[in-house]
Amino acid sequence: MIGMTLVELGWHDALALAFTPYGVAGLEPARVVCELRRNFYAVHTADGEVLGECGGGFFHVAKKAEQFPAVGDWVAVRRRPGEARADIHAVLPRRTKFSRRASGSEEIEQIVAANIDTVFLVSGLDQNFNPKRIQRFLVAAKESGAEAVIVLNKSDVCTDAETVRREIEALVPGVPVIITSSETRKGLKALTSIYAQPGRTLAFIGSSGVGKSSLINLLVRDPEALPTGEVREKDSKGRHTTTRRELVQTPTGALVIDTPGMRELQLWGVEDGVEDAFADIAVLATRCKFSNCSHGNEPGCAVRVSIAEGNLLLQRFESYLKLKGEKAASVPARKKPSALASKPGWKNRTQGQTPFRHRHHVED
Repeated sequence: MIGMTLVELGWHDALALAFTPYGVAGLEPARVVCELRRNFYAVHTADGEVLGECGGGFFHVAKKAEQFPAVGDWVAVRRRPGEARADIHAVLPRRTKFSRRASGSEEIEQIVAANIDTVFLVSGLDQNFNPKRIQRFLVAAKESGAEAVIVLNKSDVCTDAETVRREIEALVPGVPVIITSSETRKGLKALTSIYAQPGRTLAFIGSSGVGKSSLINLLVRDPEALPTGEVREKDSKGRHTTTRRELVQTPTGALVIDTPGMRELQLWGVEDGVEDAFADIAVLATRCKFSNCSHGNEPGCAVRVSIAEGNLLLQRFESYLKLKGEKAASVPARKKPSALASKPGWKNRTQGQTPFRHRHHVED
């Protein structure tokens, strides 16, 4: 990525407008192209790539994990005189972001990639193929705000890839589905001519071993641009050959983000994503006799009628219910009133107390 201009990195008028106050303060724009380690990033400025660090001042502004830079972000930096280093002062507003819930017991948003135009959801057509996983990733992609494209890779090991494609298209109506193979180069022309346009940012996301890095190496026309690894034959699972997120440029001028493989995708804040990914079911629900229809045994359920008539796949509806239920279960339960507040006569006993004491008891 040596010698790239900001425009080639995706800079546009809306970003320039958002950057105005930082420019007045003497800062310059840069794009995050790689996460190196905690609070350290490779960032590309108008004069080239430097090491960016979140300094002390940044911590006064950023309190949560999602407020720190992610690959694809645009940041405001101040370079250190005489050094190939810069201090990161701010992250510009993100146009899109692909997020997931970070591992662990805490509710933390982890941003996988930011400011992406198209997210490719890659699945391998081998033993690891899982339609439900595809629908799950699609929900997160819809929530991201980026265009979603499903990529069925490793067609060279599948005897009837076209049949699989039709099955997936029925499960995700309206979403493009492309068949690819890094071995035979099938589908590469479609990826390049349709999506890999100058200045556009693409992200490849999927499980370990599905061939994301191999596809990117074909787009970049460099077989060693990103590390690839062998996949276990018995279960088609691969190692995490990509251990960090990195943005690279293709010969067509597109920018590509490779991401570490995900064993599982814990969804984060996907209320809108579920509705977008299953928009047809949401429309059907508005035709049900009852506004609070659960689509079970209620009379006049338009969703069940559509399933019975063969217009809606039962498998798709079941995925919708599962993802809706999963999201509802992740919402923290509201605390019940205290036992003291529920006792008869409690309000009467507090009438003669001062406002402060009364407020104290209510909070308990």
